[in-house]
Amino acid sequence: MTEPLLDARALTKRYGDSTVVDALSFRIEPGECLGVIGPNGAGKTTTIRMCLGLTEPDSGEIAALGLRMPRDALAIKAQLGVVSQFDSLDPDFSCAENLLVYGRYFGLPEQHIRGRIPQLLEFAALSHKADARPVQLSGGMRRRLSLARALVNDPRLLMLDEPTTGLDPQARHLMWERLQVLLQQGKAILLTTHFMDEAERLCHRLLVLDHGRKIAEGRPRDLIAQHLEPDVVEAYGNGALSLAESPLRTLAGRTEVSGETVFFYTQDARPLLAALGRDHPKLRTLHRPANLEDLFLKLTGRQIREDG
Repeated sequence: MTEPLLDARALTKRYGDSTVVDALSFRIEPGECLGVIGPNGAGKTTTIRMCLGLTEPDSGEIAALGLRMPRDALAIKAQLGVVSQFDSLDPDFSCAENLLVYGRYFGLPEQHIRGRIPQLLEFAALSHKADARPVQLSGGMRRRLSLARALVNDPRLLMLDEPTTGLDPQARHLMWERLQVLLQQGKAILLTTHFMDEAERLCHRLLVLDHGRKIAEGRPRDLIAQHLEPDVVEAYGNGALSLAESPLRTLAGRTEVSGETVFFYTQDARPLLAALGRDHPKLRTLHRPANLEDLFLKLTGRQIREDG
């Protein structure tokens, strides 16, 4: 069995009377993407901050790359790549200069950094923007530059905190493609995200957090099969909400309401679809397989939570 690149054991962090992270344990193997999902305030960012040595846990242990945090924090950080939620690019420097200056923080020889800059820009699809400043880049370009910068020290482990927030679909897909390349190279990724399609596409395993606790862990498809009925029928339109209390409920294992839509979760959608078509032909329906968004909402609820 390979040694994990990151091994967190019973991490706990409190602020006053609030427990933000509660006895959380997880491991990341080489070449693996571990996704951390959960509603606002679930403890995702605090977990990453503890793994980076920016926040000290009240209890628990973190081993990374054969070293211990916080004892070996500087040595661990020298082998990490980090992309935070918000861009921290230097607006006064060009793309190439951002990479050069960041590489100096790791004590890398300038000749070595300059030799890596062209391949990093190519990896980020920014070779044509080497002399452009961040303000001249699109949001997707800035995120790719942040990723390239995180790779300047050739890290074995990357920590990405919502790396595609604010990007349009094309930019997100290009970012995903680049992250897949890194995984194929054997690098490991710890990823937090609010995008369930992103989690399902990139992550080998998922941690689902709520109120600082791990409430589920496993491969995306395994978690869906474990917690959900395989078929989902959405019904919406004038009069749809009345279906939630109608006899149609007996044709589904579980029924939920969100906004103007009724969600029927069932082992076999055919009888339900037939009844909807016969008795409610004017309603709009969508039949689909259960997905990670359904899992997320079942485990953490549909109520909107504020940051904090």
